[in-house]
Amino acid sequence: MGGLQRFALALLIIGGINWGLIGFFNFDLVAAVFGGTLARIIYGVVGICALYCLTLLFKPSEQVEHSRETSTH
Repeated sequence: MGGLQRFALALLIIGGINWGLIGFFNFDLVAAVFGGTLARIIYGVVGICALYCLTLLFKPSEQVEHSRETSTH
């Protein structure tokens, strides 16, 4: 997995945790920490990362395994 894929996945995990906080506790951590306009920018970047990670969903598993092997060597 390349650096860009790891970055996108990390942002998706952070976004998922934020959605969990919103769903369970009605608390938006991103908005609380970064405020209005910057929070909207962060939400946009997380959305772009989600679109980018869709490519991983449709990538053949052999290709994913091959990219994993070449990144470790």
